[in-house]
Amino acid sequence: MNKIAVAGCFSFLCLGTLSAQEVSHFSFDLGAGFTTPVGNTGTYLDEGWNVQGGVGYNFSNYIGVMGQLDFNSMGMNGTALGTSGFPGGYIHVFSATVDPIVHLTPRSHFDLYAIGGGGLYHWYQQFSAPSGLVTNSFSGNFPLDIPNSGDAYSVNKPGWNAGMGVALGTKWHGKVFAEARYVHIFLNNGERADYVPVTFGFRW
Repeated sequence: MNKIAVAGCFSFLCLGTLSAQEVSHFSFDLGAGFTTPVGNTGTYLDEGWNVQGGVGYNFSNYIGVMGQLDFNSMGMNGTALGTSGFPGGYIHVFSATVDPIVHLTPRSHFDLYAIGGGGLYHWYQQFSAPSGLVTNSFSGNFPLDIPNSGDAYSVNKPGWNAGMGVALGTKWHGKVFAEARYVHIFLNNGERADYVPVTFGFRW
């Protein structure tokens, strides 16, 4: 009886060890896609593009955390330019965030996951040419004071993101993924900027 109990405990420990070895603790990803401004932000900005990269750590098959750098670029549309007096312009947003990730189907080749977090967002706006001193608001009453074409406006603000994604396994033990997130940035005077980057890439 004791031998059976010892054998059972040994088998349990072996299974636990094998399960733990299935987790690849180190993770990284690279991706690119398109970005859609939403809400009031969508009134003034055109659809753009994004690139992202990150490294992370998996605590288990289900839970991990990613440190990510993202870059989003969007152009100003006719509504924004018509009220500003400038003929062209664009918005760049560079962000550094910490994003927990929860794998809902970790043992499947089809990995459904939720991801989201927060961090610092660097908002940069540039007009292509001047038409005099302009004080304008286009992304939620965001103030501009740009006297000539060489000037730009930038600010660092906190923000958060949340979304869902799917990843499909490959023969290289990594996964190709597609994900969409909602991004919210806290701008000046209680205003906000909102956009949705949709990204396709590879995650190890």
